[in-house]
Amino acid sequence: MAASAKSLASLLAQASLDDHDEILKAANAAIKKSKGDMTAQHVKAIALLHLDRYEDALAVFEAGKELQEKAQFEYAYALYKTGNAAKAVQVAEAAGPDAGRGTKHMLAQAAYRSENFAQAAKVYKELASQTVEDEEYDIRINSGATDAQLEWTGQGELAQKKQPTREDLDVFETAYNAACGSVARNEFGQAQVCLKRAKDLCNALSDLSDAEKEAELLPITVQQVYVLTQMGKVDEAEELAAKIPFADIKELSTRYIAQVNSIAASKEHSNPYLSHRLFHSSPQPPVTDQHFSFQSNILRQDEYVISLLSQKVAGVASSTEKVISAAPAPSLSPAVNMAAVLNAAAHAKHAKTEKAALKEIVPLQEKRPSDVGLILTIVHLYVITNNYAAATNLLETFFKRLEQSGSASDLDARFAPGLVATLVSLYAQQGRPGASKTELAKAAEYWRKPHKSKTEAPSKSLMVAAGTALLDTHNTENVKSAGEIFKGLYDQDNEDRAAIAGLVAAYSITDPSSIPADLLSYLPEANRLVSDIDAAELEKAGVPLGSLTSVTLAAETRKRSIAPTQIAPSKAKRLRKARMPKDYVEGKKMDAERWLPMRDRSYYRPKGRKGKKRMEGLTQGGVVTDEKGTPAAQEKKAGADKGKNKKKGKGTKW
Repeated sequence: MAASAKSLASLLAQASLDDHDEILKAANAAIKKSKGDMTAQHVKAIALLHLDRYEDALAVFEAGKELQEKAQFEYAYALYKTGNAAKAVQVAEAAGPDAGRGTKHMLAQAAYRSENFAQAAKVYKELASQTVEDEEYDIRINSGATDAQLEWTGQGELAQKKQPTREDLDVFETAYNAACGSVARNEFGQAQVCLKRAKDLCNALSDLSDAEKEAELLPITVQQVYVLTQMGKVDEAEELAAKIPFADIKELSTRYIAQVNSIAASKEHSNPYLSHRLFHSSPQPPVTDQHFSFQSNILRQDEYVISLLSQKVAGVASSTEKVISAAPAPSLSPAVNMAAVLNAAAHAKHAKTEKAALKEIVPLQEKRPSDVGLILTIVHLYVITNNYAAATNLLETFFKRLEQSGSASDLDARFAPGLVATLVSLYAQQGRPGASKTELAKAAEYWRKPHKSKTEAPSKSLMVAAGTALLDTHNTENVKSAGEIFKGLYDQDNEDRAAIAGLVAAYSITDPSSIPADLLSYLPEANRLVSDIDAAELEKAGVPLGSLTSVTLAAETRKRSIAPTQIAPSKAKRLRKARMPKDYVEGKKMDAERWLPMRDRSYYRPKGRKGKKRMEGLTQGGVVTDEKGTPAAQEKKAGADKGKNKKKGKGTKW
C-alpha cells in the first residue's frame, strides 16, 4: 500500500489540472491493489468530479462512511450536482462552524437549491462580513439571487436589499437579479428598466464571445416577455417572444418557461386545443435542473387551466382530487390549495353565474370541511355576490372548528397570516373595526408565544398590523402588548423603520423615559416637519370648523352677533329663456300665481250661467248637482227609477 501511495503521490506531483483521466487511471490501479486505500478513493472521487461524472463520484462516496467523513466538502458537492440538495445541506452542516469557506459556499448553494432561502441569505451575509477579494463579486451576485427568491416566497423582510441600488446596475448579473426581485414585488416598471440595463451591460462586455453573450441574453429576454405580458403590453411581448430561438436555450427549465410564456403572449394560440398540444410538447427538465416550487405551482396551474378550456373537466377533477387527498387537512401548501380552487372550478364548469357556481361548490364542503382552498373559493364567490355576512360567518365557523381541535397544525392554519388578513378585510368591509383589532391581537398573541410550529418566524406584516391596531385602541394594556410586538420586531432588525416608529409610539404612552436615545435619532426633527408651513398664512386663511354641538353652536352664534357684519346685497336670480313665459316683458312684475291652474287662482271669475253653476258646485259646503239637472229633477228621476223595480202582479196584462 505504501508503494502504491508513493507512486500515486509522484503522479499527482507531476500532473497538471488537465490530466484528470491519467489521475483516475492511477487511482483505479491503486484501489485494485488495495481496496481500503482511502487516499486513492479520495483522489478517484475528485478526478470524477472534475470530469463531470457526478453519479460515479457519488457512488465512490456512498461505498463507505469513512470517505464521507474525510471529504465532506466533496461529498456535499457530489450530492448537490446529482440533484440531492437537501442531503447536501445536512452534510455541509455536519462540518460545523469551523468549516472552511469552500464548505460554507457549498452550504449556501445547497440551501438555495433546496429552497431554504433564509439559511442561504444568512450564510452569504456571514461570508460577506469576512471579505475575500476574489469572492466579493460572486457573493454579490448570489446574495442578489437569494434576495429575489425571498421576495417570491413571501419572506421579503429577510432580504438584505429591499430595492435595487446604484451598484446593482453596474454589472449585468446583479442588474438581472434586481429585476427578478422587482418582478417578485410586482414592480414591473422598475423590472423593465433593470432588464434593459442588464442587456446593455451584457452587450458591452468585451471578454465574452458573441455566442456567450447570446447565451446570457436569452434568459433576460424570456423574463422580459413575462414582464411585458404582466404590464398588459401583449403585442410587444408577442413580438419579442417570436424572436427567441428556443432550441438555443441550454437550460431546459428556462426553455420550458419560455415556451409556456410564448403561448400566453401569442394571439395565434387562442385555440385551447392547440395550446394544450403545444404546452405538453415542451421538453421536461431533468432532475438536476428542476423548477423551484413556486414556478412548478404556476406551471401546474397553467396545465389545469388549459385542460379546463379544452373541456377535459373530468380529468382535472380527478387529478386535483388526488393532490388534495394526499395532503393532510388543513393544509397551507400553495400547491394543495391551488388544486382545491381548480377542483371547485371543474365542478362548477357549466355554471353561468356566481350563484349557480355556489350551488355546485357548497356541497363539496361537506366532504372536505377543512379544505382551505375550497373555503376561500366559497368566500370569494360570496364576496362577488355581495353576501359579506355569509362569507364572514363561513370563515368564523372554520376558525372556531380549528381552535377547538387544539392541534399545532390546525392552530397554525387558524392563525395563518393570509387567512387572518381575509377575515380582517371582511370586517373592514362591514364597518367592524373592533372585530378587526380583536382578530389581529389574537393572531399576534399566538405567534408571540412559543409553540410547536412548522413556521420559523411570524409574518412581519401581520405583526406590524396587529401592533398598529393595538396602538389605536388607546388602552394601556393593549399599548403595552403593542410595545412588546414592536420590541420583538426591533430585535430581529434594528434598522426596521416600522418597528422603530411603533416602539417609540408605544413607549411614549407607557413609559417615555425608557425610550433609548438611539431610537429617537431615527425620528425626524419637528423643525423639518413644519419647515414648509407658514403660520401667518394659516391664521389668515382661518381655522376650519368641524361638526358643531348645540353648546358650540350657541357660542358661535354669539360671536357672530357681536362682530360687525355687512350684509351683502342679494343678487337677482337670472331666469333662463326656456323658463320665461311667452308674453314676458322685461321690467314687468310677473304673476306669482302663474304656475297654478286658472280655476285655482285667487282672481279667477267664471263667465256665463254654466260657469257660475259649476263654480257653486266647487265651493266647499255647497249643494252638489249634476250638469244635466237640478236637485228637483234628480229627485223625480230617482222616483221613476223606483217604479221600474216593482214586480208585475199576477194576471196583470200590459
